[in-house]
Amino acid sequence: MLFKEIRLQTKELASLHDFYKNIFGLPATPFNAAGITISVGQTALIFEPYTASGKPFYHIAFNIPSNKMDEAVRWLKSKVILLWLMEYNSYVADFTTWHAKSVYFFDPSGNILELIARSDRDDMAEGSFSPKQIRSVSEIGLAFPDAVFEEEINKLIHNFKLPYFAKQLPSEHFRAIGDDEGLFICVPEKRNWYPTTIPSGLFPLSIRFEDQGNDYYLQL
Repeated sequence: MLFKEIRLQTKELASLHDFYKNIFGLPATPFNAAGITISVGQTALIFEPYTASGKPFYHIAFNIPSNKMDEAVRWLKSKVILLWLMEYNSYVADFTTWHAKSVYFFDPSGNILELIARSDRDDMAEGSFSPKQIRSVSEIGLAFPDAVFEEEINKLIHNFKLPYFAKQLPSEHFRAIGDDEGLFICVPEKRNWYPTTIPSGLFPLSIRFEDQGNDYYLQL
């Protein structure tokens, strides 16, 4: 599953434009108060203004080459504050059943960001790590009201003909749907987003994605 376009909302458009373009080094459209587009490899990550009360935030993971995690961590340390993971005594989570390693940090809007290197993607790269090696958005978090969580998950699987992630058994409060290239990380509202103590919220988003040669559109 490939995420082609993800539209999110924020109250920090100017700060996000500066972060992704000038600090993170990703290609971005010129600043526009109506919205900005960040090129994350094969994915267009679009932020639009949020006008309701509260402050939206999301969980977003980016695919990087399977052999570049150590270099990516060194690169990130000069850009952001990394989240220390007590259970690993490290900045890097080693998800052995997923055959993947991840590092976490925030952007200026409070989005929980992750770089993930998946060894089963057979995607190794040469040369020093740089933003050019970020392949695509790998994961996007989806939160649903607790009372209709099962119903919404079933609709997602049925409407888009998607499988549960083969490396993660479904649990009561966590479902991974998709594959190593792209995953929906689904949780009930107010479940904490790993590795933080920040509860998930219900915020607008829309996603265009491709799976098995078909194009789909999801809006929440």
